[in-house]
Amino acid sequence: MWKTFKNDIDVVFDQDPAARSRLEVVLTYSGVHAIWTHRIAHWLWKKKMYFLGRLLSQISRFFTGIEIHPGAVIGQRLFIDHGMGVVIGETCEIKDNVTIYQGVTLGGTGKEKGKRHPTIEDNVLIATGAKILGSMTIGKHSRIGAGSVVLKEVPPNSTVVGIPGKVVVQDGVKVEKNELDHHLLPDPVSDKFKELEKEIAELKKEVAEYKRKNG
Repeated sequence: MWKTFKNDIDVVFDQDPAARSRLEVVLTYSGVHAIWTHRIAHWLWKKKMYFLGRLLSQISRFFTGIEIHPGAVIGQRLFIDHGMGVVIGETCEIKDNVTIYQGVTLGGTGKEKGKRHPTIEDNVLIATGAKILGSMTIGKHSRIGAGSVVLKEVPPNSTVVGIPGKVVVQDGVKVEKNELDHHLLPDPVSDKFKELEKEIAELKKEVAEYKRKNG
């Protein structure tokens, strides 16, 4: 348990250049507080002390602004940056070395029973305001762009952007989880508009040439 708590502190220094000391992280980082509280609430949940687990998670939500259902399974070195408005559902599974920014929702899509929340594989980055809804897997080393809404499976080493989310595979090159240039993510909708604009310009040029030749 203490090794896990140490990992939760160490990952802050790996991911956040603003972190100055361990004391600062322990006392002021709401993401760390939410994760630590969840680990205790999850232990209570596994012991079938459902009310206590849920009560603890709601207390944590009140103080941190981060809602993690006690049934969610969280691995090592999860980093929740700022974290206000983050929601993680009951059957969600988060593997190791995952980064989540504020406003992210890992939720369900209805009242179905069983596994109804996403599984987030190792080394995934989920940017600000992204929504991942339903029982699906987000593959290893993938990035979910800010504001994206993901409703389908995401293969490993992918970048997802847009509403609904579209996968952009970057020539098979692994997408590093610690790259924070969210504004540089590819935009497939914008790319399509640019293609259409280029085709329209070419058509105008052909029409002008035809008019010139035929007077």
